[in-house]
Amino acid sequence: MGSSSKKRKNKKKDFQKPKLKVGKARPKPANFTDTSFRSKSIVLHQQSLATTAPTATSQFSHHVSLLTSRTDSQRRDSLSYLTTAISTRPTNAPLQQPVSVLLPKILPLTLDGSHGVRTQLLKLLRALPPEDVEDHIEQVLLYIRAGITHLAADIRSSTMDLLTWALEYGGNALVSCAGGWVKTLKSLMAMQGWPIEHSPGAWSSGRASFGKSDYEDKALVKSLNIMAALLRAGFEDPSEGGPEAPAQGFPLTDTGLHLISKRTDCFAHLGLFGPARDEETQIYEGREDRQRIFYRRFQGSIGYGLETAKQEGGEVGRAAASVQKVITEGMKDFEEAD
Repeated sequence: MGSSSKKRKNKKKDFQKPKLKVGKARPKPANFTDTSFRSKSIVLHQQSLATTAPTATSQFSHHVSLLTSRTDSQRRDSLSYLTTAISTRPTNAPLQQPVSVLLPKILPLTLDGSHGVRTQLLKLLRALPPEDVEDHIEQVLLYIRAGITHLAADIRSSTMDLLTWALEYGGNALVSCAGGWVKTLKSLMAMQGWPIEHSPGAWSSGRASFGKSDYEDKALVKSLNIMAALLRAGFEDPSEGGPEAPAQGFPLTDTGLHLISKRTDCFAHLGLFGPARDEETQIYEGREDRQRIFYRRFQGSIGYGLETAKQEGGEVGRAAASVQKVITEGMKDFEEAD
């Protein structure tokens, strides 16, 4: 009797719905398996199993691709590797990559927010062959002018070092390229807070701010020295001070004047290809052309700014006097056309 009632209760239990209390979890079944554990593992997204080391060319290309990395240290280390690879290459050996391919990758770092990256970029540019950079000086100037007029004072200061390097490597090529004379002068004047138009009301605003007063004076002295170097390169006669050609007798007199130039764009000043250029983007290859455009557009405004800077005295006054000396010597033989 007892065993039969027990069996009936067990069968009824299978069809009864358990009553759940509020806040109490559902009971787990007897065959429940806990799967909440996690196993630790190492995942390699890219794994190289090559038995040979990568070549120097492939490593060079790899570090060029790392110049767009998000981390400042990676960009700086890649620039350092490229500088060492270029500096230590065998004599007369070609570059691992042409300058025409390398410059578009490294020049955007002119506006990099990291000071270490910009400093390492200048070291890399100094390691490049000057004759290869001269052909691309117009492309370099685009980033220099963008950096000179940048809102950040430290980027403007680093770009001035870059402009100093460009003047040292190819001053004549810089002032002779499209926009190299007028646009660069306008950028330097804008950085110093000097208006282009020489009028009484245009000088109401002060000079550009570089941060603290001591730093402002040093930056102004630096920009005035760079302006002196730019004007010196623009007023310099290429026929003077260069290496003298070997003496040649008749009939080979002045042979060099009739040879084709070694520049890659020796006929660019004719404007045969591309859109028409205005006064700012015009190529001023001759010294007289640069003197004329300087006299008409910049001499009055720069002269007034230099007189104001000389009144401050100290290093600023001496730097302004040196710029005034370069202008006086460079324009002494200029005669205004009627």
